[in-house]
Amino acid sequence: MNAPAATTLHRPPEQRINVLQGTSFVTDDPAVVLTTVLGSCIACCLYDPHARVGGMNHFLLSEPRHGRMRDDGEAERYGLYAMELLVNEMLKRGASRSWLRAHLYGGANLHAGMHAIGTDNGRFARDFLIKDGIELSQANIGGNTPRRVDFRAALGQVRCRIVQADARIDENRAPQPPRSSGDVELF
Repeated sequence: MNAPAATTLHRPPEQRINVLQGTSFVTDDPAVVLTTVLGSCIACCLYDPHARVGGMNHFLLSEPRHGRMRDDGEAERYGLYAMELLVNEMLKRGASRSWLRAHLYGGANLHAGMHAIGTDNGRFARDFLIKDGIELSQANIGGNTPRRVDFRAALGQVRCRIVQADARIDENRAPQPPRSSGDVELF
């Protein structure tokens, strides 16, 4: 009698997409991992578990000072534009507002003695979710350290890690893979 053939789980190759300042990305592909590095900026990760669609944005500032912008191209730097864009793209892809679950990351105040931009960004993002009726499932915002976020959007899986304090942060550069510390992390 022949032994049954061994079965292996085949996961499609991972595709990493860096979400830069002023951008957002929505997907229903389980192989796509959205990634970003944050200082005072905020990334909102949205997920609809029923539609199996998710997305991430990355915004620089909460709102323009005194409600004014110099030009239309400047809107993408701000939270309201980034949040509306992400929610609307999720809805276009079949998500339902009542099922949306949010995760917020970033909002660090990296430089002591300066205006607390990270705090403002975090407050704005939380307020937006409350006003829009979107459940906040997880938040890792504030403090004074940068973070790296990896989001397997279609599955709603998020990993947030603190970036080494001595590493320079460049929110527009593609994140580098972390150095191995010998630990095993399931993702």
